[in-house]
Amino acid sequence: MKPCDLPLLNSLSAPAVHPDALHCVVSVTRPDFGADAYTGQLWRVPLTQGGRPRRLTRGFRDTSPKYSADGSSLGFLRAAPGEPAQLYVLGAGSGEPVQLTDALLGVSWFNFSPDGGSVVFSARVPEDGRYGTTDGVGSAAEDPRLITTFQYRMNGVGYTGDKPVQIFHLTLPDLDAEPHIDPRGRAKDGAGPVSGLPEAVQLTTGAADHLQPVFSADGGRILFTSSPDMDTSLASDVFSIRPDGTGLNRLTNHDAGNPLTVSDPVESANGQWLFYLGLEVSATGTDFVARNTGLYAAPAADPTAVRRLTDPETVDLAEGTVVPHLGSEVLVFNRTRGTGELLAVDPRGRVEVLVSGSRVVEAAGSADGTVVVSYTDPRTAGDLAVVVDGGIRPVTDFSDVLRRETAVALPLEETHPSGDGYPVHGWLALPEGPGPHPVLLNIHGGPFSQYGWGYFDETQVYTRAGYAVLMCNPRGSAGYGQAHGRSIKEAMGTHDLADVLAFVDGALAAHPELDGSRLGIMGGSYGGYLTAWTIAHDHRFTAAVVERGFLDPLSFVGSADIGWFFSAGYTGTDPAAVQAQSPMACVDSVRTPTFVVHSEEDLRCPVEQAQRYYTALKLRSVPTELLLFPGENHELSRSGTPWHRRRRFEHLLAWWARWLPTPQNPAPEQAREPEPSRA
Repeated sequence: MKPCDLPLLNSLSAPAVHPDALHCVVSVTRPDFGADAYTGQLWRVPLTQGGRPRRLTRGFRDTSPKYSADGSSLGFLRAAPGEPAQLYVLGAGSGEPVQLTDALLGVSWFNFSPDGGSVVFSARVPEDGRYGTTDGVGSAAEDPRLITTFQYRMNGVGYTGDKPVQIFHLTLPDLDAEPHIDPRGRAKDGAGPVSGLPEAVQLTTGAADHLQPVFSADGGRILFTSSPDMDTSLASDVFSIRPDGTGLNRLTNHDAGNPLTVSDPVESANGQWLFYLGLEVSATGTDFVARNTGLYAAPAADPTAVRRLTDPETVDLAEGTVVPHLGSEVLVFNRTRGTGELLAVDPRGRVEVLVSGSRVVEAAGSADGTVVVSYTDPRTAGDLAVVVDGGIRPVTDFSDVLRRETAVALPLEETHPSGDGYPVHGWLALPEGPGPHPVLLNIHGGPFSQYGWGYFDETQVYTRAGYAVLMCNPRGSAGYGQAHGRSIKEAMGTHDLADVLAFVDGALAAHPELDGSRLGIMGGSYGGYLTAWTIAHDHRFTAAVVERGFLDPLSFVGSADIGWFFSAGYTGTDPAAVQAQSPMACVDSVRTPTFVVHSEEDLRCPVEQAQRYYTALKLRSVPTELLLFPGENHELSRSGTPWHRRRRFEHLLAWWARWLPTPQNPAPEQAREPEPSRA
């Protein structure tokens, strides 16, 4: 894969399975260089043998399809170029979709009522005088913000307290009615402002976000999550409210001794059980480090009688939702050893593995006993399959062009012992040809996340350029139990450093086609941390890339959107101990040429981390360059604008061509090109 091949990467939504289980609808989006945005539409996919997927809509970006319970309406979110997403609904007879909302900052979520007659949705509501609510008052002219809380910004969102997420209820209009026509000419005189959109009723108020609203099984209440005490604790709870905005009620209360961060509340299809995901944050409310997310259930009639249904050590449901299945079961998604399993769980805690193996199941839909999943594996960036006994039956091939036009490097699964004998699990991807190949050690972020079996554009770009790529899940990673993840709590740069270096040593010993004299190291976020830490303690690497790094825990506390709890959770609060885990504190020891890459609007690892680290390297005469992306945040490599994602790859390949040239990625004859613009 080359950087110019990014538009071949199709991403799929959760499938909306029609109640008759004969077809489903999925959104398929991709990076588009022409629009410099992510474009895509809804596709109708037959679930029976012999059918073929067909494009259902033709919007700029249509996403998040959901069917009403009777299948008569299909809702989705549509975004026009440069505009936020709004809620649309398509009747069973197809035709033109009907727009339902015109929210200033867009709609982020919706759910149908059980009878299909109304929807609940969530949208950010700006304060008066901000975000264009007052004509002529731009962002630079708004009133100052008085900050009194720890938590007031979020990466990718910006300020949060002045535009909280609120919940709205809307009765669906007659989809067969005469369409609204804006008055023109004489008809405009005295007509007043008429939008033609149905009126939405705001149900919630206050500064806290109100998230993931869904109807109860009988339609009498709306369930959602919120964090009223978000400034002192990471804990949140499930609430309910009636569709008319009355009867606000807190359904869960985990304050006493064992608070949870909760998400994805849903009632079982038969209405007897309340399910939700929960992450234990201990009595302090902020001990989030390497806590596995679990599934909780309680009788809908008595939400206080709750119990955890999944093993907190071996099951981690952090990367997925809760999908009602059959009468009383739900579907959930377990990340384990680089895979993403699909599990069915009943209220008694019986767990059945429906899909496992060398793939990552990302989402699922269920209707009439049929389960459809969207998944990725080493050969597909995203496709749909029907779950069958013991496996899956693919029903789409959206990655066909990707496989035909690019060479896919299939990862080899490996395990190598660390210095203390601990097994380090990971993968090696080899480029074409006999070698010896220069090697790039790529370190994931998190740290409580994992590399796995899904298609990874980073690996494919580097192998296409002639590099062997090593990826492993050292201690601190997710997918191997909580003890594995918590082993670096207040000990960053210890076991994790030993593990990644041991994985390199083990791979070099096992594969003579790898060139141990030509090694590169790179990583983003926590991966940027461990890269910077490694090159201060080990000098075997020819060059390094430190991207969006967590590089100084001390300044992180006051500058990052999660700094007030994250640094304390991972590096502790003792100043000497924090310094002993800080890459900035040992920058004097770095000799490795280092490329520092960051985004200017990154609030998760603020840009000052990169600027100070780059300056420190420059002052010490370490070969270094700083690449800054305007308008991008911490998610640049995953969801930045397509053009910036392409330029990022091109600059990274140019850096590696300079220090580790290959026949496919040769060294430049002169100074590195393309050269970043300078102030």
